[in-house]
Amino acid sequence: MAGAGFPILAPGRAAAVPPRTLSPMSAQDKTPDAERSSSNGFLLALAALIWMAAMLWSARATITGGGDAEMEVTSTAYALPGAVTGALVGGAAVALALITRLTRRRELGPTVRFAAATGAGLALGALGAVAIITINTEGWIYAVVGGTVAAAATIGGALAGFRQPRVLAAVCWAAIAVFLVGFVLNVFQDPVLKALGSGSTEASQSSAANWFTFLQSFLSGLAAGLIAYGVLRRFRRRAAGEDVAWPLYALAGAGPGLLLVVGEALTRTAGSRVLELAGKVSELELVVQRMLSGARFNSALIVLFVGAISATIAVGRTIKSPEAADSKPAVSKPAASAKRAAPKKSAPAEKAAAETASAE
Repeated sequence: MAGAGFPILAPGRAAAVPPRTLSPMSAQDKTPDAERSSSNGFLLALAALIWMAAMLWSARATITGGGDAEMEVTSTAYALPGAVTGALVGGAAVALALITRLTRRRELGPTVRFAAATGAGLALGALGAVAIITINTEGWIYAVVGGTVAAAATIGGALAGFRQPRVLAAVCWAAIAVFLVGFVLNVFQDPVLKALGSGSTEASQSSAANWFTFLQSFLSGLAAGLIAYGVLRRFRRRAAGEDVAWPLYALAGAGPGLLLVVGEALTRTAGSRVLELAGKVSELELVVQRMLSGARFNSALIVLFVGAISATIAVGRTIKSPEAADSKPAVSKPAASAKRAAPKKSAPAEKAAAETASAE
């Protein structure tokens, strides 16, 4: 019907339609890096922003909840790692959403793409730094924490400058899953510790705490690998079968662990003055800070390796074996053997004809 907006073609005039109107996709969809999941990009950015805001709010509440100066310093040291990792994921997700929006309009060069992604992370990091610095504008410790948060968000935003948006999106979703696993386990920490053998003795409590840390790291890595695999497979279905190389599945699964390692590195370098000041409160606090730093690094490594292995196993189960591709040629073997057998049947006849000719 003409009123429905469909063009009316005269009989025999189909060839006059320009070839571009028959193409199933527009020019901008031909770009391999075109983020067809724009809504998911903004949903990811929203989820990452909520988590980053929750980490900053928790850090601010923990810092301001101290009764004296010493407690305020130690509370700042405890809150720093969570705020840094939240800023890393938040910067990466927000920059990825921005790049998604810009790429849908026009193709970006490497320099422009990297500059836009880094700028988005820096802007978000500046906002996060303000939330910490405004606690006390005269205290240098808050400036250090704010600067570390800003650096983390900037580094996370710079990751969006690389041309692997699917992998980065999978890493961000997996990192949010890691945060959720840790949050749920900490909510139910007491019953879990009792199930792991925590009792009235210090030995049982220490053993249960170690097993709790290992269990949290293992489950976080498992969730990271499976979530990263699921996100990449969903992108594959939406892209009509266009998939990334299988090693990138392992990279996506290991991504949250890598972010935790980077976050720990920033905490130990950019935020080192905060940790040093907390260690000067008492000898016990110095030992506690060292133990916590080592435990965070070990947990990050467990999440990294378990995430990479679980994602690799998940994608490996979907790879077809080479024998499946050779099944069709095997069907045609009887026909080929029949053709080869046909000349053999006529060999005696040819021999008899030759003997008859020679006898004559």
